[in-house]
Amino acid sequence: MNATWRIMSHDQPTPPRAVSIARLLSRVRLESFLALLSTLSEGIIAVDANLRIMTMNAAAEKILGRSAVDLSGTGVCDLFGSQSCPRDTLESALRSGEPIVDFQTAVDMSDGRRGQVLLCTARLEDRRDRTIGMALILGDVTEVTDLRRRMSRRYRLGRLVGQGPRMRELFDLIGNVADSDASVLIRGESGTGKELVARAVHEAGSRASGPFIQVNCSALSENLLESELFGHAKGAYTGAVQDRIGRFEEADGGIIFLDEIGDVSPVVQVKLLRVLQERIIERVGENRPRPVNVRVLSATNRDLERLLASGRMREDFFYRIKVVSLTIPPLRERREDIPLLVEELLGRISRRGGQDRLPEISAEAMARLMNHSWPGNVRELENALEHALVLSRMRAIGPEHLPPGLGRRDGAAPLTLKSVQGDSERERELLLEALAATGWNRTRAARRLGIDRSTLWRKLKTHRLQEPE
Repeated sequence: MNATWRIMSHDQPTPPRAVSIARLLSRVRLESFLALLSTLSEGIIAVDANLRIMTMNAAAEKILGRSAVDLSGTGVCDLFGSQSCPRDTLESALRSGEPIVDFQTAVDMSDGRRGQVLLCTARLEDRRDRTIGMALILGDVTEVTDLRRRMSRRYRLGRLVGQGPRMRELFDLIGNVADSDASVLIRGESGTGKELVARAVHEAGSRASGPFIQVNCSALSENLLESELFGHAKGAYTGAVQDRIGRFEEADGGIIFLDEIGDVSPVVQVKLLRVLQERIIERVGENRPRPVNVRVLSATNRDLERLLASGRMREDFFYRIKVVSLTIPPLRERREDIPLLVEELLGRISRRGGQDRLPEISAEAMARLMNHSWPGNVRELENALEHALVLSRMRAIGPEHLPPGLGRRDGAAPLTLKSVQGDSERERELLLEALAATGWNRTRAARRLGIDRSTLWRKLKTHRLQEPE
């Protein structure tokens, strides 16, 4: 056979090692192909135009723990498993001729384990320039991925996730207040995770073995809320056919979490004030004081200072509930946490759906997530990922699977750093977006931003940005 196999790079930004392999393979004939592949440390798999495996080198056999003889003629999805096979991505690359660069995905090993590889591709052509298949260049990153996941546990507190300075500061504050009995006010926009902060305080403190009782103060009318919190005596009102303990008594020995505290009426504020000051409650319809051993956490997304100025919140009550204040930053102000949050949320959603494999997400999809303003914060991010998993059928997530318009600047020219003010929050956002889209490849990120590498390094230092571990 006299066919020559050529790998077409189409001048795309490809890792230097993969470029060297491509150039080398472009100069050899088919009869020398296997001999050459055996000398390379990267795993290389040749597939035909129907994405069926033709052959692979010894390095690929070692990475996969499977032999070329066993896999010859099988579909490429036999490597990746049906749930995470990037077949659509591979077919698109084969049709367009555009290579895949630095696409991390999972593969099945011979012993049933799941490994992680970094995938690059290049089109294979015969001497008549006809496409006959594709070369898959694999780098084993299983150990690196496992290490990264172990390291990521450092950036978790309970179910809270964050590695940026704002979240690390919050984690430290939670640790400092956990063992105290002081009242804590948790502030943050809707969807930021105020309940998760309250639970983290509970789990990290001396009351962790006690109950955690949550009450949504905005869901009940004034009279019903009073009965819910303090309980009632038999005959206290129509329908009170027996004594009933309230949520404060249920929380004895533990923590009560009063969500939406800004919606509590002044009448209920007075009764709560007594509990905060004396740790004593009275059930509705009786005058017997009942001591309670409880810590009070509360949360709000409202401007309590404005309520205080307008007279809708008592000053003494305001200062009693905010002995310590914990503020959760909105997601748009901690974009560096988005990749970590995506991994965490994808895992949660997958487990809820009965899947134990973590779906992959493309660099372009991640860039869209980094670029979105997230008015609904982490709750909106979770909904967007659930939407994407439904459309992708629990496989690799691409930008086409995200909610329409999310993170996209329709009709707008790509922004560069030259178009924004230096050392601004917008500059920081663009840096994070470019780095996420390129997998933290500084050279490609600098090119995307229209600056040189030295300028990029200086701006990373200015904004204190570091690659996630």
